[in-house]
Amino acid sequence: MSRFVRASKYRHVFGQNAKKEYGYENVKVTNSAWDTNIVSASGQYISVNWNSSGGGAFAILPLASPFHAINGFPHKLPDSLPLARGHTATDGKVMIWKVEASTFEGWGTEGWEPVDHDPVLRIDASARKVGQVLFHPTASNVLATASGDSLVKLWDLANPEDPRTSLAFNSTGTLLATTCRDRKLRLFDPRTGGDAVRVNDGHSGIKGSRVTFMGDLDRIATTGFSKMSERQAGIWELGNLNSLKTISLDQSAGVVMPFWSDNNILFLAGKGDGNIRYYEYETDSLYSLSEYKSSDPTRNVFLPRRALNVSDCEIARAYKVHSSSIEPIAFIVPRKVNIPSTSLLSASEFFNGKTAPANYISLADGSSVAARQLLTSPAPEPVRSFVPAPEPTPATPRTTSPVVERSSTSSNYEATALKEENTKLTAELREAREKIRNLELQVESLRANARKAAALLDS
Repeated sequence: MSRFVRASKYRHVFGQNAKKEYGYENVKVTNSAWDTNIVSASGQYISVNWNSSGGGAFAILPLASPFHAINGFPHKLPDSLPLARGHTATDGKVMIWKVEASTFEGWGTEGWEPVDHDPVLRIDASARKVGQVLFHPTASNVLATASGDSLVKLWDLANPEDPRTSLAFNSTGTLLATTCRDRKLRLFDPRTGGDAVRVNDGHSGIKGSRVTFMGDLDRIATTGFSKMSERQAGIWELGNLNSLKTISLDQSAGVVMPFWSDNNILFLAGKGDGNIRYYEYETDSLYSLSEYKSSDPTRNVFLPRRALNVSDCEIARAYKVHSSSIEPIAFIVPRKVNIPSTSLLSASEFFNGKTAPANYISLADGSSVAARQLLTSPAPEPVRSFVPAPEPTPATPRTTSPVVERSSTSSNYEATALKEENTKLTAELREAREKIRNLELQVESLRANARKAAALLDS
């Protein structure tokens, strides 16, 4: 079977909807937003653009879990709640907010009155609206912004009046990748600013495109459209921005948002789609794992990697924004007990007279044993004997022939020896497969290092 199906421990990952009390209801999501994610989350809080007069407001809520509700906090939000209202629709400002845990005490109780959040810092970032903000992954007080005047700026929040001009950071924050309406993919060095250090043609379609770094792999993942308005996902080399792999998704119109997970899984969620695709990255290729399907279209989605329930094998969590609610979705690697069993025979094979022995699992080492003897060999006749009495003259016991007893003992010994040999061979085969897999990974790593060295020599 392994010769035809690519082995992966994430093959059976599935998405699990949470109960209603673990999400949020009565959410008033904005009806007009720039090309943003609408919702964002950290390890403690989740924020969502709110539908309010004048625009620019958003709500901050404590982070729930798909498995555990928050004690004392209502899953159905009150009609009025504290909002961050410091923005007007297109003021071009960036604001920094501080969230206190005491803000959420007493929500929805009798006599409670909402008090809006106040920003601790205001920055005049642009003459036009600012639609993207992103904190540096490793340096404190460094913020990147993207505005409607086609500028990406870096700010030192300790001295915000001095912008560093140059939107996804790499894992160390030394590179910044952007996609623009001119269908170009660019790499910037945020510490030097000025022109891009790498420029290449991105997706050929005129619709929106997204970009994200793939962790520490020296690769970039993008989503966009072809000239025929076909949605695509692509993998790019970081050295020369060469396209390594492009796959076609479908013909839908919504922008696809890529989210990279450090277990080498790329999640793709499209605006207006009800489904979430996920692919495993290996040797510059994307292998489709599965797809979370839902009949309800989503406004947007965000995947944080923190606050996961690892005891339930949760590898990622999505927050799906509906028209009036926020729903967490857990992506889980099933345990062996949750994997459906594989039939030994089809219905047609059974009715045609074919018989297959049942497989049993050894509780000692987990090896699989076919119980052929249960189907082909009858149980041996029990040996009947009498125990001698304590009298001086014991009764003569009725015993079977010694030949039959030796034959039964020999048969049991041979069956035990065959089982032990089968278990040993199974273990050796498993070890050999693991060694082959490790050697293949080492070869691919050496090839990747060779390509990287060649790219450095060429540059």
